[in-house]
Amino acid sequence: MECRALILGAGAAGMMAAAHAGPDVIVVDHAKAPGEKIRISGGGRCNFTNLEVEPHKFLSQNPHFCKSALARYTQWDFVELVSRHGIAWHEKTLGQLFCDEKATQIVAMLRAEMEKAGARLWLQTQVLDVTHADGRFRVTLDREGQRVEVISPVLVLATGGKSIPKMGATGLAYDIARQFGHQMVETRPGLVPFTFDGQPFAPLAGVSVPARVSAGGTSFDEALLFTHRGLSGPSILQISSYWREGEALSVDLLPGTDLPAVLKAKRQEAGRRALSTELSALLPSKLVGFLPLEEQPAINLADLSDKRIDALTDRLHNWQLKPTGTEGYRTAEVTLGGISTEGLDSKTLMSKHLPGLYAIGEAVDVTGWLGGYNFQWAWSSAVAAGQAIAAGGR
Repeated sequence: MECRALILGAGAAGMMAAAHAGPDVIVVDHAKAPGEKIRISGGGRCNFTNLEVEPHKFLSQNPHFCKSALARYTQWDFVELVSRHGIAWHEKTLGQLFCDEKATQIVAMLRAEMEKAGARLWLQTQVLDVTHADGRFRVTLDREGQRVEVISPVLVLATGGKSIPKMGATGLAYDIARQFGHQMVETRPGLVPFTFDGQPFAPLAGVSVPARVSAGGTSFDEALLFTHRGLSGPSILQISSYWREGEALSVDLLPGTDLPAVLKAKRQEAGRRALSTELSALLPSKLVGFLPLEEQPAINLADLSDKRIDALTDRLHNWQLKPTGTEGYRTAEVTLGGISTEGLDSKTLMSKHLPGLYAIGEAVDVTGWLGGYNFQWAWSSAVAAGQAIAAGGR
């Protein structure tokens, strides 16, 4: 069987590329349904983009690579598509956009756009072998138990990364890219909770506080959540992409609070008040009782010297924690690293080594922040590739 383009992966990037690549396109996926990561994202409501998409919020060995695709298909373009399909949406914190109802509305929208473009969707289809000769790819597939060979001048790698393997994530895109001479950037879990030996935070499981978490020269001000296994919450997921094994995290439990000024003022007003009472007005009392403070929580404020208050402040504004590791790909929302951008054209996402080979979405070494950025990269990179394919790019 022949087609004009074969897209591997019916996730966000694969379906979006098919919607823009024109007719006679086949999209294949091993799953029973397309867009499974879309379906579970955002608590089932899909954080489909962010109002504040900017290139510096994406990690890559080449920080400039994402600029072209993001500029040519923006968050506003996707919002317009969502609105055109009658999908109601709302903004949460930090520019994050979610469906009012269900994430499956986004999947249905993409399927409708694919059908309008004339693309075909093959589910429960496994890739067995990929070869290239005479300007054409030959891909052997197992389609619901039947072996099929598809011949196409265009092959698009849109199978994502390694995150959430229970949903079928594999390194297939990496393997095929390597086969055709592409280099890889080391992959690791991103947007993932931290773990600690001995489960030291188990007594605090479920406690959440606003915090500033820093690592790798970067900081995020968002909620931090203590768990049985370690630390999670938006600030932790964000900083995990910048953290490296063996490094410590710096946690400011009271960002924006001038704690020395607060304690010294309270010492003047109510010196017989216990330190624990004052700290519990600023932090959850359960956390106050847990923190490794040099001062006894029951000590009166009047008994604290300026020097002791400054030392206490440093512990609360600069709590040093060294994770053992992360939860890994099992719970990671994205995969950092992947197919090196050095071998790809930033305008079309086509291989510089092999005309007709494209790589898009999470499979590429471009990873966004938490909050809809990775979906926007999927949409933007897919449109770049889809439009190039429609224009005859190979």
